[in-house]
Amino acid sequence: MDVHASLRFLRMSPRKVRLVIDAVRGLPVGAAETRLLFIKKDAALPVLKLLRSAIANAEHNAHLDKKDLFIQKITADGGPTLKRSRPRAFGRAAPIRKRTTHIEIILGTEKPQNKKEKKQEKKQAIRKQRKDVKKSVSVSDQATSLPAYQPTS
Repeated sequence: MDVHASLRFLRMSPRKVRLVIDAVRGLPVGAAETRLLFIKKDAALPVLKLLRSAIANAEHNAHLDKKDLFIQKITADGGPTLKRSRPRAFGRAAPIRKRTTHIEIILGTEKPQNKKEKKQEKKQAIRKQRKDVKKSVSVSDQATSLPAYQPTS
């Protein structure tokens, strides 16, 4: 079962928030919470708060256990940009973009396999298919094979 939580209009650049969320993507919630506590970035605090909110949603609304949860998906998308200006020389003005971020987190209960495990399983399945094909081909070749060529002298 998936549990959603979102934080909208965070007054921080999405680029800075993505540095933090990339560090916790795919982790169990206990490990992610510990990692967020020790990351020395300002974005870690709102992400930690959002993670704890999602955990509370899972425990209260879906009656799930915290130790079974992991971060299935977490995204930081750009929100509206506040446009301001800064005075420059000769009466000009330079733009200032105050960016905002929307963060969405989805917690899941079953941890997916990592890419290496998926590749290995796929390779094993392909090898098994090839062996089966070789066996069927060799059996059919034996039944219809011609006698070996023997030169006459």
